[in-house]
Amino acid sequence: MTTTPTTDLFITVPDVHLPNGTFVPAFRVGQHVCTKGDDGQAAITAAGAPWVKINFEEAKAACIAAGYALITELQWLAIAWDASQQACNWNTGIVGKGRMHQGLRQGTVDAPQSGTFEPEDPDEQRWLTLSNGARICDLNGNVYQWVFDNVQGNEQGLIAREFANDSPSIITPPFPNNTKGMGDYSAWDWSGLALVRGGFWRSGSLAGAFYLYRVWPGSRHDFVGFRCCTQPDGL
Repeated sequence: MTTTPTTDLFITVPDVHLPNGTFVPAFRVGQHVCTKGDDGQAAITAAGAPWVKINFEEAKAACIAAGYALITELQWLAIAWDASQQACNWNTGIVGKGRMHQGLRQGTVDAPQSGTFEPEDPDEQRWLTLSNGARICDLNGNVYQWVFDNVQGNEQGLIAREFANDSPSIITPPFPNNTKGMGDYSAWDWSGLALVRGGFWRSGSLAGAFYLYRVWPGSRHDFVGFRCCTQPDGL
């Protein structure tokens, strides 16, 4: 991964220790789902609609061509965990009470939306805030996002084995499956498939920062996009 160009919108995710003790060092992540720039390369802007109809390998290649890397499973979990511990990301303003914000998921739109779109329903809160004050859009809806699985995955980032009972993928969420805005993170043996997370504009109650699903890696859907990561500035 390389230094972030100033034209792309990245935020810094601080060092995170997941509940099982796994350490995820600080990194930078696209504030928005990637869009397709005028030059045909992945770009990270608020104004652009998510780049969809792109398969898993193409998404990885698009990140690399732009100088980045596709977000990994541990990186996604680090963001979701950090966000879950911030009171501002809960509809009651109290961690664990009510629901963690879920994004565009109620079918109020019928296509991926740019980062500038403001939903009419305040319950479709697209933004989550991290412990360092950084804000990230659409970790909890709008479009699913391809994830490079570095927990259950092989060298290509595809799911390679059954989810263990103690896998960080399914024990990191702080509350039970499909409760309190966690999303649906039930999983079993999805070997050969690719991880997607977050949910899309019609996921309903299943959507959320911890929503875990799988898609055939060669598929090009209009509801699956991708997000890039890079190293912190100066590394």
